[in-house]
Amino acid sequence: MTLPADGPDADGTDPSRSGAHATGLGTGHSTGLSAAEVAERVERGQVNDVPVRSSRSTREIVRANVFTRFNAIIGVMFGIILVVGPLQDGLFGLVIVANTAIGIVQELRAKRTLDSLALIGEARPQVRRDGRAVQVPNSEIVLDDTVLLGIGDKVVVDGLVSEADGLEIDESLLTGEPDPVLKRPGDEVMSGSFVVAGAGAFTATKVGREAYAAQLAEEASRFTLVRSELRSGINDILRIITYLLIPTAIGLIISQLAVQGNDWREAVRRMVAGIVPMVPEGLVLLTSVAFAIGVIRLGRKKCLVQELPAIEGLARVDTVCLDKTGTLTEGGMDLVELRPLEPGRRELPAADGRLRPGAPSADRIFADRAVLQQALGAMGGADARPNASMQAVIDAYGAPDGSGAGGGEGSGAGSGWRVLEAMPFSSARKWSGVQLLEPQGGEASWLLGAPDVLLPAGDPVLADVDELGAKGLRVLLLGRSPVPLDAPDPAAELEPLALVVLQQRLRDDAADTLRYFEGQNVRAKVISGDAAVSVGAVAAHLALPGAETALDARTLPEDAEQLAEVADRTAVFGRVTPQQKRLLVGALQARGHTVAMTGDGVNDVLALKDADIGVAMGTGSDATKAVAQIVLLDDRFATLPSVVAEGRRVIGNIERVANLFLVKTVYSVLLALLVVITQVPYPFLPRHSTVLSTLTIGVPAFFLALAPNNERARTGFVRRVLRLAVPGGIIAGTATFTAYMLARANHDTDLEADTSVATLTLFLVAIWVLAIVARPYTWWRLLLIGTMCFAFALVLWVPWLSDFFQLSLAGVRDPWLGVVIAAVAGVLLEVVWRVVVLRMNGEER
Repeated sequence: MTLPADGPDADGTDPSRSGAHATGLGTGHSTGLSAAEVAERVERGQVNDVPVRSSRSTREIVRANVFTRFNAIIGVMFGIILVVGPLQDGLFGLVIVANTAIGIVQELRAKRTLDSLALIGEARPQVRRDGRAVQVPNSEIVLDDTVLLGIGDKVVVDGLVSEADGLEIDESLLTGEPDPVLKRPGDEVMSGSFVVAGAGAFTATKVGREAYAAQLAEEASRFTLVRSELRSGINDILRIITYLLIPTAIGLIISQLAVQGNDWREAVRRMVAGIVPMVPEGLVLLTSVAFAIGVIRLGRKKCLVQELPAIEGLARVDTVCLDKTGTLTEGGMDLVELRPLEPGRRELPAADGRLRPGAPSADRIFADRAVLQQALGAMGGADARPNASMQAVIDAYGAPDGSGAGGGEGSGAGSGWRVLEAMPFSSARKWSGVQLLEPQGGEASWLLGAPDVLLPAGDPVLADVDELGAKGLRVLLLGRSPVPLDAPDPAAELEPLALVVLQQRLRDDAADTLRYFEGQNVRAKVISGDAAVSVGAVAAHLALPGAETALDARTLPEDAEQLAEVADRTAVFGRVTPQQKRLLVGALQARGHTVAMTGDGVNDVLALKDADIGVAMGTGSDATKAVAQIVLLDDRFATLPSVVAEGRRVIGNIERVANLFLVKTVYSVLLALLVVITQVPYPFLPRHSTVLSTLTIGVPAFFLALAPNNERARTGFVRRVLRLAVPGGIIAGTATFTAYMLARANHDTDLEADTSVATLTLFLVAIWVLAIVARPYTWWRLLLIGTMCFAFALVLWVPWLSDFFQLSLAGVRDPWLGVVIAAVAGVLLEVVWRVVVLRMNGEER
C-alpha cells in the first residue's frame, strides 16, 4: 500500500527510495530461490543477459567515424595523389586521418562518461532469495526468480504474478492502452511496463534475449542518435552536395585532361584539387565532436543524456512544464501539525444543498490526538513502501514496529490495531485506505487523502484546508468510514477526523533556476496533482509569474481548442491527473510550443513520453527514467540551465561552422564549373586547398564549435545557413576566378604566379567570411583571426614554406589587384550579411 500526500505528485515518486520497508510484500509468501538454485541457473545460462547499453559499442563508433561517404571520396583522392605525387599535395589525407581520430577519441570519451552514469542510474530490482529481499542488477536476475514490485518499479523481465496486493500495471509503453491493468496471481506481466498502484511479486518466466518485450524496453531506453533538426538538416545539405559533386567532378576531370593533355600528372593533381574542397568533411566531424563534448560536460554535472539530440532539443524548448514535488520541492517532508476535527459540531451540506446536522460521529475517542496518532502508525505499518508523505507520518508517530521517532504513547503498530485489508493509492482516487480492526473491537475503513476529494464541496473544513494551502503547506485528510474498502465508494459515509499538515522542503536552487528560464524567454508552468491553492503558494514563494492565478484542473474544458487556450495563458495547475498532464502537454504543442516536461513519479510518465523533451529525476521511479531523454542523477533542478546552455552552444556553434564549410563547398563548385566552361587549368593544387581550408575553416571551426554561445536555438537551420553560404560562396568564387583570369592575361605562361594570386585573393575573402561568422567579437576570436592571417603571411614570406606550398607572388600589379578584388568582395559580403541575413533573422524573431 502507498499513501498519498495531497495528490498524485507525492505518490508518483518511487517510494522504495525512502529507505523504509523496501522489501515489498512481507511474510507468508514464497522464500524465493536459494543460493544453490541461483548458481545452478547461472551455470545453465538462464540469466537476464540482455546488455543494457547507454551508448554505441566501440566497434560501432569506429565504423561510424571511419566508413563514411566523404571519407571514401577523400580516401580515393589521397590514393591518387600517392600515385602521381608529390607528397605535399596529399596533405589533405593526413588532415582527414587526424579529424577521424579526433572524432573517435571524443566519442569514446563520451561513451565512457555515459556508461558510468548509466550504471549509476540503472534500476536495481528487488528479488526474494533465501527468504530475504535483496537488490540485484538487471543482469543478475535468473529464471524463476521472485521479483518484488512496488509503485514506480519497472518490470524488467517477463513473468507471472505470484503475489498481488492491489497491484495495477501500466502497459501503455507496450500496448498504447492508457488505463492501468489490475493484476492477480497467475496474470502475465511484461518487461517495459511499470507499477502505478499496489504491490506484489512475480516469477520470472522469460529472461535475457528470450523476452521480446525486454528487447523492446532495452531499445527504447538505450542511448540513440534519433532524428533531430540539426542532424537531419546537415544530412539534407550533404545529400544536395553529393548530387552537385558527381557531375561537377566528372566535368572537371574531362576539362583538366583536355587542358593539360601533355602532362596528365598535372591534370590529375588539378582535378583532385578541385574535388577535395567540395567535400565538407569536417562539418559532420565537428557536429559529432560538439555533441560528444557536450555529453562529457553534462556528465560531470551528473546529468545523463540518454538520447544525444536531447541536448539540442532542450535548447529549442520555449515552455518547461514542472512537476512541483521532486522538482521545485525536495522529496522529503516534515509533519508539522496533526489537527483533530471535532465530531458532531460540523454542519454538512446534504445532497440537495441544504445544511444538515453533522453525521453521527464514531466514539469520541477517535477525536483523541493519541488515538489518531496510533491509527496513523497502524496505517504506516500497512505501507510496505512508504512515500515521502507517509514516511513523514512514520517518522512522527512510529514505524510499523512501533519504534519510530514519535513512538511512546502515540506509537501505532504496537497499540492493538490490526490491518484487515489495504487499498493502495490511485491517481484517479487521490486517496488510499486501510480497513482496521480497532483496539476497542470495532472495524472500520480509515482513509487518508486529498481533502477536496474526500469532502463534499462547501464543507467548512475546506476553508481551513485552503488557508493552510495558501501558506504552501500540504494537507491530508484522515477519516473513518463504516463502509468496507471493497464497497463501490468507501468514502461515501466518511467521518473526517483530522487534518495532517505537512511541510515540503523547497529546493534552494529552484528560484534561481526559474529566474534563468524567465531571462531566457522560456515560460515555466507548474503542473501538479496537489491542491491548486497549495501549488500556487509554492510558485508564488518562488516568484513564478502567474502564480497568483492557480487553476484547479478539474475545471479544465474538454474542448481541445479551449484547453489549448487555457494551457497557453495559465502558469500554475493543481489537481492534475496523469491523463490531464498528458493533455496539457499536447495542448501546448498544438499551439506551436516546444515543450519539456520534468517529473519523478509514475504519474508523470505519460506526459514525459509525449513531451518534446522528458527530464527525470535520478531518484524518481524506474518508469520515468526509462522514458526520459535526460536524467538528473543527483536530482538537482539547477542542472537544467546547464543542459539548455550546452544545447545552445552546440546548435549555435554548429550553425557558425556550417557557414564556413558550405561557403567553401559553394565556391569550390563554382570554380570547378567556371574552369570547365572556360577550359583553363584549375587555379589550385591540392596543397593550396589544404592550406586555405586549414587556416580559414579547419582550425577556426574547431575553436568556434567549442566556444560559449547562449543564443536561443531557432528552427530553420538549413534555410539560415544557406542564406550566407550560397551568396558568400558565389562572391568568393567569382572574386577568386576574376583575379586568376586577370593574372593569366598578364602572364599566362607562369601558372605558379597565377595560382599564387588566386590563393591570396581566396584567402582574403575566406578570412572575411570567418570574420563575419565569428561575430560578436571577443579577444580570443580576434586573436584567432589574427593568428590565421599571420600563419598565411608566413607561408608566403618564409622561403622554405613558399617553396613547399609552391606559392610565389610575382610583381606588384597582380597581387595588389587581388587585394582590391578581395576588398570589393568583402564589401559585398557585408551587404549580404546585413541586408539578407540580419533582416530575415529579425523577421524570424
